[in-house]
Amino acid sequence: MLDYAAFPDRRQDFIRQILRDNGRVVCAELAQEIGVSEHTIRRDLHELSKEGVCRKVYGGAVLLLPDAGSFSLRKEQHLSRKDMIAQKCASLIVEGNCIFIDAGSTNLAITKFIPIELAITIVTNAPDVAAALLKHPNAEVIMLGGRVQKVSGGCAGNTAIAQLKNIMFDQAFIGGCAMSAEAGLTGFEYEDCEFKKAAIARSEQIIVGLTAEKIPGVARFLVAGCEEIDILVIEGESAEATGINLLSEHMKILSV
Repeated sequence: MLDYAAFPDRRQDFIRQILRDNGRVVCAELAQEIGVSEHTIRRDLHELSKEGVCRKVYGGAVLLLPDAGSFSLRKEQHLSRKDMIAQKCASLIVEGNCIFIDAGSTNLAITKFIPIELAITIVTNAPDVAAALLKHPNAEVIMLGGRVQKVSGGCAGNTAIAQLKNIMFDQAFIGGCAMSAEAGLTGFEYEDCEFKKAAIARSEQIIVGLTAEKIPGVARFLVAGCEEIDILVIEGESAEATGINLLSEHMKILSV
């Protein structure tokens, strides 16, 4: 076996690979596996975090995910996987509710599975979501305004946040770029994340649908802690495997 204590570059390459494979590392487990001290592992994680490979969290580190690109690009990717998540999310909508649907490609897919006859009020900051709902005769659609971000596909500035203050939501479907047990739900755009926080504050039930590659991982800015999310819809067993369900007894995890 390679003497990782004598070859720090090799040791850090090994840690990079584990982060890519598993999305997270635990200092105590890693130290035992490769035969070095936890202090050495923490020092390695500090160096890797400076390189932008990971973000340190209590007891270890989480993979720092790359920016997934613009909304126009993302909405054409992984369509069948997003549809499975979206269909489960749509099944949670209660008739007569006032709901918020956030910008994002998975949330846009939810509109395909909302029953056409459902009587409901839907508020959104995403023009694509609002346009898709125009064919629903019993849905009242309210569009929040302001400058549309090309990255998120939605309005997220002061105008949209001010409009949120006049509405209370029964349910909110919130998007995110990454999630981990330690860091919670995170995103890459500061303004967009601040808007999401404002929407969460006005909502009784928070629902998040994420594709598997977003868990576990971390982006730059906090959206919500795991304890703030009521329902997480995820592919397969990703959430259970990364310990998210162990952090918050409050959060219900639905796998598709």
